[in-house]
Amino acid sequence: MTRPRPPKRTLDSYTIKGISKTIKPGDCVLMRAPDARRQPYVAKVEGIEEAGRRRVRVRVRWYYRPEESIGGRRRFHGAKEVFLSDHYDVQSADTIEGKCVVHSFKDYTKLDAVGSEDFFCRFEYLSKTGTFIPDRIAVFCKCEMPYNPDDLMIQCESCSDWGLRRGAEDNSTDDILELVWIEAVVEDVTKDSA
Repeated sequence: MTRPRPPKRTLDSYTIKGISKTIKPGDCVLMRAPDARRQPYVAKVEGIEEAGRRRVRVRVRWYYRPEESIGGRRRFHGAKEVFLSDHYDVQSADTIEGKCVVHSFKDYTKLDAVGSEDFFCRFEYLSKTGTFIPDRIAVFCKCEMPYNPDDLMIQCESCSDWGLRRGAEDNSTDDILELVWIEAVVEDVTKDSA
């Protein structure tokens, strides 16, 4: 005769093994990827349950990185950008590597310093259809691309237009920098003087 399974018990919190940080529903966590060469996954804890014999499981809602979405990473995606998905899962709490913080886009751009545990989200991602909510966002630059917080934007003192400051392929600020919007201004001046 098989023994009945002990009932699942909902927990208010869980202490991550090895780092002694406590998580609770609503917190964001880094979860170990099956392939050790990959970055940890980012997830939002929806619930925590004890499933007998000290086995703890977490119900999570996954964040996707741009390269994990249909369409992939685009130039305006920040290095720390993630998308809140409609993909839910249950995982062993033993796969949690640590806590992280997923900021709103607005709050992320106001951080004095970005740490390894800081991420930002400005889209929800519907994984089954590959669509985003919202499907459009404001643009501020002459290049008509959404703002990437990894790129420095500057404002022209005379016309108040915003432009991206771009360097070499490695984004080094030591290289000669070009303002995207200056090209349009120079073209307009040249046409006016002709």
